[in-house]
Amino acid sequence: MADHYLQNTQPMTHQMVKAATAATAGGSLLILSGLILAGTVIALTIATPLFVIFSPVLVPALIATALLATGFVASGGFGVAAVTVLSWIYRYVTGRHPPAADQLDSAGMKLASKAREMKDRAAQLTGAAAS
Repeated sequence: MADHYLQNTQPMTHQMVKAATAATAGGSLLILSGLILAGTVIALTIATPLFVIFSPVLVPALIATALLATGFVASGGFGVAAVTVLSWIYRYVTGRHPPAADQLDSAGMKLASKAREMKDRAAQLTGAAAS
């Protein structure tokens, strides 16, 4: 309990040093943020005429690059999905009981049951129509 009391009553100079350090760090980061914003605006102002002059080349190049990047990312994602599904199927077939295997078995049994019911119902209807 005495230790808790000592932590709450830090000397005033220690608290002032903490506040000064926080203000200095915050001010430095604020100034750095402003400088970066100003640099970005200046660079954009200088680069805009170049973008306008080279836009017939840059726009198609940007579109092509975006399409290539999208294709590679999609291809990788589908590849990972395929490997995951094939791994799950392999574990299911070999009896290692992957996640959601019980749900799949239950759904398969329900589907087979409904298919039998529909087949019996169709047989009844066609038998009744034939008579």
